[in-house]
Amino acid sequence: MRTELISEPGDPARANEDFAALAVPVAGQGGSLVVLDGVTPPQGAYGCRHTVAWFTARLGGALTELSVSQGDMPLADVLAGAVSRTAAAHASTCDLSHPRTPQATVVLARWSPRSVEYLVLSDSVLLLEGPDKAVTAVLDDRLERLPRASLASVAVTDGTLRNREGGFFTAAADPSVASRAVTGAVPREEVRALAALTDGATRWVDRFGAGDWAGCLRVVREEGAGALVRRVRALERDDSARTRLGRAKRHDDATVVYVEP
Repeated sequence: MRTELISEPGDPARANEDFAALAVPVAGQGGSLVVLDGVTPPQGAYGCRHTVAWFTARLGGALTELSVSQGDMPLADVLAGAVSRTAAAHASTCDLSHPRTPQATVVLARWSPRSVEYLVLSDSVLLLEGPDKAVTAVLDDRLERLPRASLASVAVTDGTLRNREGGFFTAAADPSVASRAVTGAVPREEVRALAALTDGATRWVDRFGAGDWAGCLRVVREEGAGALVRRVRALERDDSARTRLGRAKRHDDATVVYVEP
């Protein structure tokens, strides 16, 4: 079995708001991975006394524990339970109904001798490579399907398109969001490798067009997860005219988890 994890902040002066974890119980023949991308709020109050990094650590820790300790629990229920547990940790001090309460994208995968289960919520990505080296990208494309006019509007900035019909969904304080996630399972023998990436790393494909998903996974497998992040950083530095980045951050937190189960 091979595993690799890298998570690099977009700005060394700021906390990394991504979260990543691998759990490989010694007694079993399976394991799980968790990758979260915390949503950076705009400047000003957002109803919570805690940082986004605090939130992703709490939610990620709960997802890691539940995905292993409750091996028969569907991943959507694992996410719902983790969201509930995290909300309970700060409900007495924070306004969890605020549209910009701390929240995150989610990738959750769990493998056993029988199957590989997966869950994706919002714009982080899970890549599954088959024995024939064909790569399937598991995507939640609701954000990409929004009209460009909506994406450029204040509705995205102030959070009113988040976690509502006609918008897109992230893990925040409402456990019912778990039912919105993209979920599925494939037989274990059909998965040679899997990789989870936050959008700071997927930029190599979806922002800069430097390669496709199969090429992305090949870079990680052959050169290492750190090599993919270094390639992204080089592309970001070269895009001084912001031709590719547009209004996006120059550098974003970038996380890659790779597993050959």
